[in-house]
Amino acid sequence: MEGNFKILVVEDEKKILDVIAAYLEREGYKVLKATDGINGLEIFKKYSPHLVILDLMLPGLSGEEICKAMRGASDVPIIMLTAKINEKSKLEGFSLGADDYVTKPFSPKELIQRVRAIIRRSYRGKSPLSDILSFNGNELRIDVRKHEVTKDERLVSLTPKEYKILLILASNQGQIFSRERLVEAAFGIDYDGYDRTVDTHIKNIRHKIEDNPRDPKYVLTVYGVGYKFGG
Repeated sequence: MEGNFKILVVEDEKKILDVIAAYLEREGYKVLKATDGINGLEIFKKYSPHLVILDLMLPGLSGEEICKAMRGASDVPIIMLTAKINEKSKLEGFSLGADDYVTKPFSPKELIQRVRAIIRRSYRGKSPLSDILSFNGNELRIDVRKHEVTKDERLVSLTPKEYKILLILASNQGQIFSRERLVEAAFGIDYDGYDRTVDTHIKNIRHKIEDNPRDPKYVLTVYGVGYKFGG
């Protein structure tokens, strides 16, 4: 399973970068490396890693700025590395969207355990999604790497929340999601919105990808339970 996961490590100290990469590669992960923030963001946008290990003290763009940019585009798990050990710094990191926080100096073995735990939790023990999900002879395509959806080769404009809901359903074809479970899977357990807003997102998705929104073939209602993906 590990060999299918891409992990981006953004760390300006080459010795630390090489040690982390060596431990990750030993576990079978594919490692992408960057020594500054700008390069890290370029690699992130180009290769869509499944997890990011991000140092906060970087030349150019700071780790906080990078984390904010990544979180604005993706829900990819992020582990922050830093020499800052005070509680305020950690809270700031979590508020920006970090999933875990490791202080230097650290044990590479402990870092690997944290990586395993986050990947297991984020991907539920499954291999990561294919870069392309296609249905009905490519009538509907989801490019996971580019976060793009096309219908009959025309780009579909989805909001970030609509895209997340569609991706969750499409990547678990036939599996029924209650509103509550769909909210948790798409937005996280801390989402404080009303779960009935999912109905509005579903309605909008149908208008954008279905030939007949009143008789959908992709996003299906399971009455009294929730939703599932057909196709």
